[in-house]
Amino acid sequence: MSEWLVDRPTGEPRARFLFAHGAGAPMDSDFMSALAGTVSAQGIEVVRFEFPYMQERRQSGKRRPPNPMPQLQKAFAAQIDHWLSQEDGLPLFIGGKSMGGRVASLLADARFAAGQLYGLVCLGYPFHPRGKPERLRTEHLADLQCPALVVQGTRDPLGNAEEVAGYGLSESISVVWLEDGDHDFKPRKASGFTLEGHWQAAAKHVAEFIQKQLRGS
Repeated sequence: MSEWLVDRPTGEPRARFLFAHGAGAPMDSDFMSALAGTVSAQGIEVVRFEFPYMQERRQSGKRRPPNPMPQLQKAFAAQIDHWLSQEDGLPLFIGGKSMGGRVASLLADARFAAGQLYGLVCLGYPFHPRGKPERLRTEHLADLQCPALVVQGTRDPLGNAEEVAGYGLSESISVVWLEDGDHDFKPRKASGFTLEGHWQAAAKHVAEFIQKQLRGS
């Protein structure tokens, strides 16, 4: 598999979304593929890539834990630099699923301040580790300046609706809730919602956020 998976829209794209995977699943997982395909259909190029540990797993077939956070940030920063160097000059947005979104969020403000970035997208942000709500990953989100979208399931065990309401997030962050969704946005059957429906809704919110930032710029 190539270093990137690129979903290109029909016609000229309006923006580029650099989309990172979560801790446990690769860039071609069902979640990543569904979101990338639906977002790209809205006129946005979506570029997927893999962190070093996932590249190693793909080559060796052996499961590996994620790289330490500094290495993850270095790898994501290298991807940002690569795509900023493209001559097409497409407006760049960054983000990801769970851990990928967290890594992007740690890089976003410096890149936004430098005029390199238009916005941040986090799908299922891991506000805390599973089963450890006291270990918050929100310090940098309190004063985030980069425009950001978080799409979260109301039942997400890494940050549900009740918990997130008390976190005091920056006003630059918009949080959209998917009713009864878990960390992968999967709802219970009795809820009346479907996984595919929630994935489509999430992609719609991402596309609308990107288009709104482009209009604002």
